[in-house]
Amino acid sequence: MSLSLAILGSAKSWHVAELLRASSSENICGSVIDWGTIGSLTGSSRERFWPDSLHNADAILVRTMPAGTLEQVISRMDILARIASRGSVVLNNPKSLESAIDKYVTATRLVDAGIPVPPSAIVQSSADLQRCTDEFGGVVVVKPIFGSNGQGLVRFKGNTKQAPLFLSETGVAVAQQYISNDGWDARILVVGSEVFAMRRVATDGEWRTNISRGGRAELFTPPTEWIQLAYAAARALGADIAGVDILPGSDGSAWVLEVNAVPGWRALQTVTSENISAAILYTIRQHFDTKTHVRSNQLVK
Repeated sequence: MSLSLAILGSAKSWHVAELLRASSSENICGSVIDWGTIGSLTGSSRERFWPDSLHNADAILVRTMPAGTLEQVISRMDILARIASRGSVVLNNPKSLESAIDKYVTATRLVDAGIPVPPSAIVQSSADLQRCTDEFGGVVVVKPIFGSNGQGLVRFKGNTKQAPLFLSETGVAVAQQYISNDGWDARILVVGSEVFAMRRVATDGEWRTNISRGGRAELFTPPTEWIQLAYAAARALGADIAGVDILPGSDGSAWVLEVNAVPGWRALQTVTSENISAAILYTIRQHFDTKTHVRSNQLVK
């Protein structure tokens, strides 16, 4: 059965191109929609979304979460939630997107699920940051509430007098205890019931392992316990597709640092022979087939 898929993202994206290429062999008709073009009209009889490829799509895949005004971000998530509420397949669902994009909410959801997360705090001033740094052993990683690809990450030491500039600009940040490590972490990509993994090794002189910061990708087979952690972290955020970053401490401990609900896989694809785009499309089809089956049963009843 043919399935129409709307991809919310950029037509110039490598990921979108890979998804469209895989779609042709999966009997999926894919179209690309820019976030800035979507809208909704509510009338007395029904709600209509535009463009038509969004309104008529059997499934929607969120490939990017672009920056915008607060009003734009909220309105876009509201539209996506309305589409999901009418029974359309939306991956990841709006609630999981909203939770995962906020590093503080992510940390609290993980803690509630019993998943090991470095001690974290919300700070709104230099005094807050200094106090938490002292409490967390003298070194913390300061992160923007919203951010990705290692952007804005600062390693802050208690004897440093100058707080990160973005703290004064945004007025809030997450301060997370620095975990002593050997310069690498693992990215485990959860796609439905499948996982793909790589080790990210920091470049010389860099403590951040992000590929965008020069980190090196290596094929990696994670311990079973780490795979279980990744599945648990994805479930805690309600995400069917999630990039889970796990940091091994120098003492052998394992910590979940991030859960990305709009994960990329370009670097990961270079170290695995598995077709990750095809796995994502398979997961989307499974969700669509399940919803179609449920609707058929409801009509019979």
